[in-house]
Parts: sequence; structure tokens; C-alpha cells
Amino acid sequence: MKIKTSKPIPLWKIKCKLGEGTLWVKEQNSIYFVDIKEKKIFSLNIKTKKKNIFKTNKEIGFIAHFKGQIFILGLQGEIRFQNLNSQEILKSINIESKIKLNRINDGKTDPKGNLWFGTMDNLERKIENGSLYKLDKNLNLKKIDKNYRITNGPAFIDQFNFYHTDSGKKIIYKIKINNKNKIVSKKIFKKFTLDEGSPDGMTLDKNKNLWVAHYNGACVSVFDIKGKLIHRIHFPAKNITNCAFGGQHNNELFITSATKGMNKAELRKFRYSGFLFSVKTNTKGFVQNKFKLSYEKKRSLL
Repeated sequence: MKIKTSKPIPLWKIKCKLGEGTLWVKEQNSIYFVDIKEKKIFSLNIKTKKKNIFKTNKEIGFIAHFKGQIFILGLQGEIRFQNLNSQEILKSINIESKIKLNRINDGKTDPKGNLWFGTMDNLERKIENGSLYKLDKNLNLKKIDKNYRITNGPAFIDQFNFYHTDSGKKIIYKIKINNKNKIVSKKIFKKFTLDEGSPDGMTLDKNKNLWVAHYNGACVSVFDIKGKLIHRIHFPAKNITNCAFGGQHNNELFITSATKGMNKAELRKFRYSGFLFSVKTNTKGFVQNKFKLSYEKKRSLL
């Protein structure tokens, strides 16, 4: 099937410094996203057009949904279960407390409802301090991979196979793990050229094509399972950061962008930078699962 997409529509004309973490929450008809550097979470109900902004006390890389208004926040040095409406913190898990200059970046749930997230050097130095983690239903935390500069993704083909990116090295990896969370295969799926920018957030459609945001590349590329470029969407924003499928029929792509590091000339040229966009497609995506907790942990948390 040949992929077709509409022109990008600006949904929220907000100048995000570092928009990220797109998350569709079906029962709320809402797209959620974050501004890492401004320490904010945004939600937009695409039916009612109602907008909400929630503030956090730390830089926030992603959010994942648990239930109702309870979300998991990937913060600097911390995974936090929090009710966004009441601001009540239900649980906090320290992450890399010995690496003070690291922060959590991108994160997603897998098909079984486990949470995966990466860390990175917050100053974006050329050091490989980043790691990839998995948090399971019993709240066991396991380090799966290490030596990343800037972690991004992941995007899950199934519970054992997924894509994960090192934006600093411009590489998207295809990784296979076994049922003991050990990596059995890690291959370079795609390496971006200098003029393509860096691979950033990504998602999969129902045909297992990979939709990748280009930071410093002003586009989203679609690659088939063999890594062949089959479609590209161009944006009036320079730094495209993340994308997720959603909408009533799950055929709408929501995309974040960033103004970080742009000079005045670039901001004039790409004057939609920092906006939230929507693109209609002729395909459907995977909706990100809620995080699943074991019955015992759920009782103690709630």
C-alpha cells in the first residue's frame, strides 16, 4: 500500500523549547506531550479543543498512561506516578542518582504494558552516559543496554523486537531480546547522513513501517521493515522531535517540534517551530498501551 498523508496542520501554536513525548489517550480523546526544558505537560482534547497545561518541578522527557488522570512521568533522576489533576504523587523511583548530570529522555510502553525509557547526558556532551531501562509490572527495574549519547524511541515490533535510537550517533538500532531481557541481536537499521539531521522520536504503523522524526531535518520519514525510505512529510518547523498515532480512527499522526538552539534567522524561516502538528494518513498506527501493574503493586499504589 502506498502511503498518503495530508499537509501538516498546526494544532497548538505554542513555541515549545523542546516539545517531546507524544502520547494519545483514547478514552480522553486527547493528545498529550511535554516541553522538556520548560518542565510542562500539555494535553489537547481534539473533540472539545480543550487545552490543559500541567507544571512539573523537574525536566520531563516523557509521560505514559496508567489509569484515569494517573500518569507516569519520566523526570530528571526519577520515575514518578502522579495524578495530574490533584498533583498527588503516588510513587517515586530514583533513577541514576549517582550520575547527577543525566536525565530521562524518551520512553514508551511495550505490547505487554512494560515501561521502557532511556537516559542521557543533560548537557549533551559527546559522552556515552545514557542507558536503556525496562520497568515491569512488579516495579522491577532492569538496565537493558548502555553506552548511548542521546536515547530516543523505542518503537516495538513485538515484546521481543524493537527499534531504539542514539540520536547523538544518528543511528537507529534494531534490537532483539530474549525472555530474560538479554540482548541477543543489535543491528544498525538506519544511519542518518549529516543533511538529514538526527533520528528522534518514532512510532510504527500497522504494516510495521517505522515513522521517524528528524531533529534538525524538518521532516518525518517512513521506512519499511527493510529500512527503505517509502514516504516523507515536510514541516515548516526545523526540529521535529516526536510522533504518535491517534485520533478517532487511529489514522492521525501527532507531531511535536522544538525551538531549542535555533537562531533568529532560522526562527524566521521555520516560524512554526515549537508547534504541535497533526497529519492525516491512509494507514493506522499502534496505540501505546497503558502501563500494567501487578494486582499486589496496584493495591499498594492506589
